[in-house]
Amino acid sequence: MKSRGYRFGVLGFLSILAAMFIFTSAPAGAATIVALGASNTYGKGVARNQAYPAQLEAILRAKGANVRVVNAGINGDTTEGMLQRLERVVPNGTSAVILQPGGNDRRKGSPDRTSDIQSRLSARGIPVIMIANGTFRGLPHQPDGQHLTPEGYHMLAEHVASQVAGVIGR
Repeated sequence: MKSRGYRFGVLGFLSILAAMFIFTSAPAGAATIVALGASNTYGKGVARNQAYPAQLEAILRAKGANVRVVNAGINGDTTEGMLQRLERVVPNGTSAVILQPGGNDRRKGSPDRTSDIQSRLSARGIPVIMIANGTFRGLPHQPDGQHLTPEGYHMLAEHVASQVAGVIGR
């Protein structure tokens, strides 16, 4: 059990460092969107620039939006884990959160804390865009049948882009 705690601690620390780097390197006046989720947010099995948050940022920028999309996905994460790290990965001033709970709660027997995440973000005035698990149906998957291919992540990013643009008013 100790090694699991240590690994989570390292992952948590690395996610904080990544968020600090990303938030300090964002263009002036950029809207910050945080993609919070599990492996399909992280982009399991693909390069970082092929995960949907990176592709979403590229799509929005190509349409003229001054935006930064932060990938706060962790492979295997549950909504309980997302709730525990919410304050660290979603700083004040975040324009919106894209929440993709994944299927790990059911697989790991963990309670679904999606409504708690939504409530906390709502209390802070941060809009939430939900990506339901059903959204992945019909998209190209890797051989494991759970995770998307780069093309699948691109299709997901295209699907979410208009919702994000609507929320940030661009």
